[in-house]
Amino acid sequence: MTADEVKGELDRFRADFRRLRDEIGKVIVGQDEIVEGTLTALIAGGHVLLEGVPGLGKTLLVRTIADALHLKFSRVQFTPDLMPADLIGTNVVLESPDGGRRFEFQKGPVFANIVLADEINRATPKTQSALLEAMQEHHVTVGGQSYPRPEPFFVLATQNPLEMEGTYPLPEAQLDRFFFKLLVKFPKFDELEAILDRTTEAAKPRADPIFGGDRILALAALVRQIPVAPEVRRYAIAVVMATHPDDDLAAPMARQFVRYGSSPRGAQAVILAAKLRAILDGRYHVARDDIRAVAPMALRHRLILNFEGQAEGIPADAVVENVLKTAKEPAAVAV
Repeated sequence: MTADEVKGELDRFRADFRRLRDEIGKVIVGQDEIVEGTLTALIAGGHVLLEGVPGLGKTLLVRTIADALHLKFSRVQFTPDLMPADLIGTNVVLESPDGGRRFEFQKGPVFANIVLADEINRATPKTQSALLEAMQEHHVTVGGQSYPRPEPFFVLATQNPLEMEGTYPLPEAQLDRFFFKLLVKFPKFDELEAILDRTTEAAKPRADPIFGGDRILALAALVRQIPVAPEVRRYAIAVVMATHPDDDLAAPMARQFVRYGSSPRGAQAVILAAKLRAILDGRYHVARDDIRAVAPMALRHRLILNFEGQAEGIPADAVVENVLKTAKEPAAVAV
């Protein structure tokens, strides 16, 4: 591919991303960081965990994304009595015309392109783990047989940070499967006014389909072609290593409040998200600012606080901020 062809592809990437973001903006008021972060994870092939109090539009966001794309959408309301078979499907016995019987697999809601896992922390660990295979692998196993899931595949899970009684916090292994964790904040005054205009009047806005799954996969392939300079890659590694309390590069707050730092998946998420941010900024290379911009979203849910950190209520974002301030430059890292 020539330089002009690459430039044309990246220009089309930005145009398609803007069209998709603007279409979602017809329904979702404000929350620009949440919308952009969700679309970044979708295009990068990852999943998103949304945390926020009820009524902030978390469910509406994923419904609107599904409306703006030619993709199959399903919603699962996670409850304590939800079973794995309710999520992935089960084998059922069917009567044949000749009086015989046969088993047939009835697919569950996980066999969709976009899956909304509403209040995922309300289901038992057994049911939560049923989603893990579908998120990480490209298939679901039932009765010893594997069934491929559709592509692209995007899970957007929500959880309420306030009402924690009777919930089952996600284990670290499953949290690590999420590309980003995004914090949904309460809207500002003018945003709330716009929300009331859109939701209490006769006209009801709706997003129109922009493109389908094939274009999403093509955009994902293009993101991976953006180069990362060795020193920028080493800086991203240094940021991730600084979250580990026992590492020589550990940040002061990580040494004091963190029990275990980010996994390599965190570094992968940082690099892929930084590549996409570079494209949207009109650049053909990744900068350190890209790494710093996406690090909180990619790392906040991958840090396990120690007893002191939990007792003092240290937010993971404060640790990540300290990491970004103190992470050593690549020149100081032994390669």
